[in-house]
Amino acid sequence: MTHQRTLTAAHWGVYEVEYDDNGKATRLHPFSKDPDPSPIGLHMLSDEVTRLRVRRPAVRKSWLEKGPGAAPEKRGQEAFVEVEWTEALDLVAKELKRVKDTHSNRSIFGGSYGWSSAGRFHHAQSQVHRFLNLVGGYVRHQDSYSLGAARVLMPHIVAPMDELMSMHTPWDVMAEHCKLFVSFGGVPHKNSQINAGGATKHHVKGGLYGMRAKGVRFVNVTPTADDLDTGGDVEWLAIRPNTDAALILALCHTLMAENLHDRDFLARYTVGFDKFAPSLAGKDAAWAEKITGIPAPRIVSLAREMAATRTTVSINWSLQRSHHGEQPFWALITLACMLGQVGLPGGGFAVGYGPVNLMGSAFPKYSGPTLPQGTNAVSDFIPVARFTDMLLNPGGTVPYNGRNLVYPDIKLVYWAGGNPFHHHQDLNRLMLAWRKPETIVFHEQFWTPAARMADIVLPATTSLERDDIGYGSREPYLIAMKKAREPVGEARDDYWIFGELARQMGQGEAYTEGRDTMAWLKHLYELSRVKSAEAGVAIPAFDEFWQAGMAEAQGKTREPVMLAAFRADPDKHPLKTPSGRIEIFSEKIASFGYDDCPGHATWMEPIEWLGSKTAERYPLHMLSDQPKDKLHSQLDHSPHAHATKIKGRQPVTMHPQDAAARGIKDGDLLRVFNDRGACLAAAQLSDRIRRGVVRLSTGAWFDPAGSGSNQPLEKHGNPNALTLDIGASKLSQGCIAQTCLVEIERFDAPAPAVTAHRVPEFQPRG
Repeated sequence: MTHQRTLTAAHWGVYEVEYDDNGKATRLHPFSKDPDPSPIGLHMLSDEVTRLRVRRPAVRKSWLEKGPGAAPEKRGQEAFVEVEWTEALDLVAKELKRVKDTHSNRSIFGGSYGWSSAGRFHHAQSQVHRFLNLVGGYVRHQDSYSLGAARVLMPHIVAPMDELMSMHTPWDVMAEHCKLFVSFGGVPHKNSQINAGGATKHHVKGGLYGMRAKGVRFVNVTPTADDLDTGGDVEWLAIRPNTDAALILALCHTLMAENLHDRDFLARYTVGFDKFAPSLAGKDAAWAEKITGIPAPRIVSLAREMAATRTTVSINWSLQRSHHGEQPFWALITLACMLGQVGLPGGGFAVGYGPVNLMGSAFPKYSGPTLPQGTNAVSDFIPVARFTDMLLNPGGTVPYNGRNLVYPDIKLVYWAGGNPFHHHQDLNRLMLAWRKPETIVFHEQFWTPAARMADIVLPATTSLERDDIGYGSREPYLIAMKKAREPVGEARDDYWIFGELARQMGQGEAYTEGRDTMAWLKHLYELSRVKSAEAGVAIPAFDEFWQAGMAEAQGKTREPVMLAAFRADPDKHPLKTPSGRIEIFSEKIASFGYDDCPGHATWMEPIEWLGSKTAERYPLHMLSDQPKDKLHSQLDHSPHAHATKIKGRQPVTMHPQDAAARGIKDGDLLRVFNDRGACLAAAQLSDRIRRGVVRLSTGAWFDPAGSGSNQPLEKHGNPNALTLDIGASKLSQGCIAQTCLVEIERFDAPAPAVTAHRVPEFQPRG
């Protein structure tokens, strides 16, 4: 090494860049200040990752020769033609103008769903939205695949999810005061590797181990026991998937039947308990046992234990990614209110610890750098998980949060940051919908499945190839993400691309405001410095920060207990709900008249679950959780992710008895299937999963192929070839990926080659 290591940041952590004697970046190391660094990003410089880079602008052959709308059925199968940047930009600008003039900006969908960059300036979502706003607006998405149901529900009954996430009681307070921690869905360490904007100090493992060391007792209600690691004993209640609402209501029933509920708390801090309470009739522990598989005596005793000691009830985000996914969250809030410990140290609820590194952080909250996106002149939007429905049903309507939305007629999809062929459900259906737009433009770093199915692909830089600022909410450090290497091929950053397009469309000065990248970094940093000072947090001047390579936020610490101010004085510190209180019954939601989301928490049977008639044909409930070796599908082509695959496929975890009943052994190649599709995966046996449940984590790049049957076969192990694409309810229209029944059989035919990690074919022009 010839000089001090520089720093870079990714969603899963900060990394130190090592250089050789010639100044070439050769290796990444974990951040020395991180107590529990994630290994996911260590291979970002590897040859395997670089091999799949998009190196030059590329246009699908039919689109280039015949124009917009040509042979959309060939997307993903046809060769590309590489072109010069000037021609590529000219094609994109002309197509934007054509769609605007012929159809209006209501026919442009601005897609950006994915954790595209830890940097706050080169943040693809901010850049694409800023650009599209300047050229007349676009149809946007709202909410998220991760939290579709909760993001809509929680503002009605407690507070917006972003506010709740940032106010979770810190781990050290939990260790000192909590006595019983009951988790629905665990606190998965693998999920907490990430944070929006980048994690700098991972604290979830240390927080849980610290609680266990202080004698906190843990009960984990989940089909998969390995999603809570405390370094000690954890009681595992192996519940049937999608039945948590029934269990929680039975706990509420016991509290009320035995007069263990906190009447004073309910009267002062909540509204609607009197309307909810009658609905508990008949929902006792015996009723819940038949639904959940949890023994009735344990349900009763657990309710008593909760009422007798300082208890936190936590719920994982995966539970609301299900049919009627609002209900377990609403039921959990109701349970916490009946226990009466909301706002007390170590008590109340969490929504939840573990999904990202943010929750439980003790570090101060301050304003980080943010690129202004401007104002969108188009009011149309869709719930993000209704993307396929929008493309297939232009002019159709969909109920959402008390209103009816009209699906616009999309002619142009402009995507920068993300991979819809990872996030979306029922990918075979999405492939049909993908033929509807006349043009699909992608900015991409790698030849992902979505990029290979686009019409125009513009090569984008990675965070290692540009200067930026790393910042995450409630993270202690800002990171000077200094450019570590030159761009691969002809890749350009999104700011340069959109700046050039804006210039062609007469908005160049408005887009850049006369600033280059470094001028923007300094400008945005200094704006955040002023806002942070107003919040009582000090960060050094930009030049000092950039020279040092990082800065630590100093100053005002956060409130130590979630909702403590509200508990101390609910009149002085009301919630943002219509009543200012926690809404056990919501008059607003009830007024919508939705038959699948009434005015209080309830148990409603999912469209598919182990107690349904569908289970006679498909007797395994498939969970598709966040993978441990990547973020969503990012870096699926890295050596780190490849090492977790079996026979080149994503592993599917199943109970040994379920495997034995099907003649399956550990490591066997399997066909996972239902009426919606089929995929190949490899067997990974474990007794830490409930019988009748299998887990196929997301992230394998979509790799479809014909199978010689009526079902298309996905070769790589992508669970969204199987998942159901309907909304959680009329309220939220959130995704329901965790509501999915399948069958599994051994795949004894010759294994087709996995071709997901490939560069497409290129042809010369003409």
